Amino acid sequence: MPTDNAYKIRTKRANLLLRVSNGHFATNHSHINYYIDVTTQKMRLSEAKAVAAELVSYYNLNTIVDTILCLDGMEVIGTCIAEELTKGNYMNMNAHQTIYVVTPERVSGSQIIFRDNTKYMIEGKHVLILAASVTTGYTTGSAIEAIRYYGGEVAGIAAIFASQKTCAGITVNSAFDTADLDGYTSYPAHECPMCKAGKRIDALVNGFGYSKI
Repeated sequence: MPTDNAYKIRTKRANLLLRVSNGHFATNHSHINYYIDVTTQKMRLSEAKAVAAELVSYYNLNTIVDTILCLDGMEVIGTCIAEELTKGNYMNMNAHQTIYVVTPERVSGSQIIFRDNTKYMIEGKHVLILAASVTTGYTTGSAIEAIRYYGGEVAGIAAIFASQKTCAGITVNSAFDTADLDGYTSYPAHECPMCKAGKRIDALVNGFGYSKI
């Protein structure tokens, strides 16, 4: 972890926890005072299944999901959610009983595109956006625009952590939120009070990890 005061937030669900660290961190779009490490949730199967079990409860009864669009390297969790939503003992509205798990391609300017061999997985489909975190909403907003551009319908937004309740008018469901982090703050870089106070940045962070400065 990027600072020495890292700790874990545990829940009642086995293998579901959040690893966090206090400090001064810079993302592509903001400065934040907590780094949230979701590496093992994304890459360890037992933890991925625990996150999926938490998130799937929002969608397994009344939401049609044909495709899961995985941002921030969330493919393992996306696959676990797809498996849960297509289980025979779950009552869901997906008539096909199968779900595509898709990773977007990004081009210059962080624009999301889908090639001819994958865009049919978006066009006319109900697409669940799955992100590691939703804080500024910039990345998730780009995904919403891309889905609509390619003729899909956003079925929902799910994340491990979210500081926003909605994005572009769509509810964000998450396993953890700011209620779990005392005093969580996020600022545009030019408004960051930690920068103005002369506090050095501890690390550059994104959905894939951190790089100490």
